[in-house]
Amino acid sequence: MVKSTEERARVSPVPLLHVQHVSFGYDKKPLLYDVSLQVQAGEMVGLLGPNGSGKTTLMRLLSGVIQPQQGQVVLHGHDVRHWGRRHVARHLAVVPQELHMPFAFTVEHMVSMGRTPFLTSFWRTQREKDQQITYEAMVSAGIAQLADRLFNELSGGERQRVLIAMALAQQPDVLLLDEPTAHLDIKYQIETLELVQHLNRERGMTILAALHDLNLASRYFSRLLLFQRGIVADGSPAEVLTPGLLRRVYDVQVQVGILRGSEHLSIQPFTHRVNEQEVMDTVPARLHVIAGGGAGELVMRALADAHISFTAGALNSGDSDHALALRLAEEVITEQPFAPISPEVLTKVQSALQHVSLLLVCPIAIGPGNLGLLQEAVRATQRGLPTLLLTSSMVTNTAAAASNVENLSGLIDEFASRDYTGGLGVRSIEQLIEAGVILVGSIGEALAEIKQRLPDTETNSVRFS
Repeated sequence: MVKSTEERARVSPVPLLHVQHVSFGYDKKPLLYDVSLQVQAGEMVGLLGPNGSGKTTLMRLLSGVIQPQQGQVVLHGHDVRHWGRRHVARHLAVVPQELHMPFAFTVEHMVSMGRTPFLTSFWRTQREKDQQITYEAMVSAGIAQLADRLFNELSGGERQRVLIAMALAQQPDVLLLDEPTAHLDIKYQIETLELVQHLNRERGMTILAALHDLNLASRYFSRLLLFQRGIVADGSPAEVLTPGLLRRVYDVQVQVGILRGSEHLSIQPFTHRVNEQEVMDTVPARLHVIAGGGAGELVMRALADAHISFTAGALNSGDSDHALALRLAEEVITEQPFAPISPEVLTKVQSALQHVSLLLVCPIAIGPGNLGLLQEAVRATQRGLPTLLLTSSMVTNTAAAASNVENLSGLIDEFASRDYTGGLGVRSIEQLIEAGVILVGSIGEALAEIKQRLPDTETNSVRFS
């Protein structure tokens, strides 16, 4: 089972690098939400996720280039924002994807710039000690023979080694690499990661690298973080690189297994020629959850704890419920961040509701962006799909609602306080009640109702919790 950040904190010593409930966005639009992460000294961690998932932004936060809007990044027990860029650079070095230099700098000059955090002035002549450290960094990166070559005339793989040597000249405890194998052919990809692995094993250097190649990640990194505007999964390659989770995060069907004669996982495009042992999670989910804005967090965790498989959505990428659903749900219907639910995504919701036996609607805030979801729930309920509506009201079933006008009025008032559609949301709630929705006043009641209506749910498996 993939360990949560809280579980790691209980069994681990004081971390070298600690991200504590960090949130960040651009132009007031959230990109990362409540990210928590611990990295111990000497770990080698691979950071995975699709384009736009926030990997590079997380790297910039860790290095102190940008500051969290909420939370803090702690390095060696110190808040990075209070330490200063120069001091941080003496402990943590960043290797970018690539670096374009407008001047004809030699390799030695480039690597020597790694000593800048230790100089009192940029123009100060380096000491003999600095020159020795520069030379040792070039030797460690295997580029000493290139010392007099011009950086801009090197191949892509050679330039990448120069950037690593420049980082090594900082004598860091932590090495952050942002897509270190991007734009490199397979020879230089392997050489680069072999070098990084050597630095980790022989020097005990802590490594955190953002990667796109899942196969290389599984081969060189013992711990992987799957990222999608937050940490979706954290564990070994076998725990993180699973077909279901990769399908949900990358929206692609893949097979995961071990090739003959190999000891590492391999990720391949999905084919229909899969034997029975390679097929996982063959029991389809019979429950669909409509949530959003944190309204489904406790529900989804409770469903996972009860081993009840479910699908979820539509949820906007970046929503806290979306990040959790990627971990826990069998399938997640995803909409673009900060966008209303599109007709194409609503079609996916309609299809999902036609293939499940039960619908659970969480107490969501209702706005123009997600009103269509509630209206689809109404139509599905009117067609005869059993639907649970979770509410904090004391009303627990439609019979009670019909016989207790005061309770029903309180229920409508409850949803009216979360309706930002000029009353259309409340009208949808009223239509759900008229269609025979089952009102549940707690998560415990919801679970009891689900188990009664789906008696074989205990046989369904949820891989991540």
